[in-house]
Amino acid sequence: MRKKTYAALLAAVMAVSFTAGCGGKTAEAPVSPEGNEAGTELSAEDAEGAAKDSVVVVMGVNSEPESGFDPAYGWGAGEHVHEPLIQSTLTVTKTDLSIDYDLATNMQASEDGLTWTVTIREDVSFTDGEPLTAEDVAFTYNTVKESSSVNDFTMLKEAVATDEKTVEFHMERPYSIWPYTMAIVGIVPEHAYGPAYGENPVGSGRYIMKQWDKGQQIIFEANPDYYGEAPKMKKVTVLFMDEDAAYAASMAGQADLAYTAASYSDQTINGYQLLSFESVDNRGFNLPAAPASTDARGNAVGNDLTADVRVRRAINIGIDREEMIGNVLNGYGTAAYSVCDKMPWYNDVAQVDYDPEGAAALLDEAGWLAGSDGIRERDGVRAELNILYPSSDSVRQALAADTQNQLKELGINATIEGVGWDTAYTRAQAEPLMWGWGAHTPMELYNIYHTLEGGSAEYSPYSNEKVDQYMDEALAATSLEASNDLWKKAQWDGETGITQEGDIPWIWLCNIDHLYWAREDLHVADQKLHPHGHGWSIVNNVDQWYWE
Repeated sequence: MRKKTYAALLAAVMAVSFTAGCGGKTAEAPVSPEGNEAGTELSAEDAEGAAKDSVVVVMGVNSEPESGFDPAYGWGAGEHVHEPLIQSTLTVTKTDLSIDYDLATNMQASEDGLTWTVTIREDVSFTDGEPLTAEDVAFTYNTVKESSSVNDFTMLKEAVATDEKTVEFHMERPYSIWPYTMAIVGIVPEHAYGPAYGENPVGSGRYIMKQWDKGQQIIFEANPDYYGEAPKMKKVTVLFMDEDAAYAASMAGQADLAYTAASYSDQTINGYQLLSFESVDNRGFNLPAAPASTDARGNAVGNDLTADVRVRRAINIGIDREEMIGNVLNGYGTAAYSVCDKMPWYNDVAQVDYDPEGAAALLDEAGWLAGSDGIRERDGVRAELNILYPSSDSVRQALAADTQNQLKELGINATIEGVGWDTAYTRAQAEPLMWGWGAHTPMELYNIYHTLEGGSAEYSPYSNEKVDQYMDEALAATSLEASNDLWKKAQWDGETGITQEGDIPWIWLCNIDHLYWAREDLHVADQKLHPHGHGWSIVNNVDQWYWE
């Protein structure tokens, strides 16, 4: 049989399979995962050798970093959360989400919490041969403070290198969870940093970015001078596809691991297994906890139905989360009761049992009584809600529809509406919106529930001075352990908080399992809880993967 070039074979197979697998639409075939130029033949012997230490991973099109691989513009945070890949970080999170060291060898916080002193390794160089020093660390943090478009660095006053291996972080205010921030900021070289850095990154991590064909693929190769354990996978190719194309790529055998959705979970692919990883990729909706009014700009704020805490409590225990997980996610998810389930700072008092009778009793107590059509009324006003969801997200749409059906059983008439993010934030001040959250930091709690200067939380009307106090004290704590206890008290201290017996201004539904089609002989290393975003977190430990 005459040999074909790998690129030509891939293009032919992908074009055919994509037409069959994408409803008749042909998706553009990616460049060869091996990075070969057109016309270069890959022998069977070469392919066999490459397969033992290389892997092709398919991610969603939204996972491609628009601003490139620059930590100042989001790489390493948000949807691009990762452990040291191109750049190294000072700290990392372990499987239980406790803190461990990477570049750092020691860290100490001053008694007042306003200075963090970090020493770094002496055996680290960037891939251009230049040593990584504390000056690079200070430069990185001062740069992200000034220009970060994703992370909040307002707590940092400045970073100062006191010698080649020691850096001091001077804080504007105490910030006990600084080690979690240090786990997502990749260190860049001051001597090689500029406007084009994101497209041509120089780092000290486990991999070197060798090729980026925008809209198609990124190729990483193992850093031969990496200071840690040498990666087992020497080449990692990441392709970007929508869900249909990712499934077709697996069907065609052109992906080693490809993300997928619960809607595909009842399918089978010869030679592949379906992997499921737990996450804190949370879905839930806000319930505006203030009476209806308008703000200074004339925008609607608050909701007279959900302003009653008994209504909010009724909704929380009147939702059958397990039914929702089975119905919408085909069973691939876990019930959620907070924005930080399973995390070290989670207070398990948030968990509630499904109790439709108890929910009905709360609504009766609040004066919302069933009318002739089963919809509750109070003082001639019907119990009605309009639930918003991002129009581009079919899973959130399905969750909104399931919520609509379940609320009707409680006597609340709900409608659902798809909206764009250009209006969603504003409208969520008066209407429930189906959100997605989940991060490896308790700041997620703070950002959702803490009162801003305007007198309310940012994403939905809510304020509680005691809850604010606990969160402020958590940030000022002298240790992570002490801060975790305070984060838990913010959720519930026995008298007040944001859980069922407290204010319950948000209803949390489920944590979505992240699903992947993987070749049966590919060993994917144990994963820690994935954060929000079905993307880069899967390759956090790709260096430890291997072929059986």
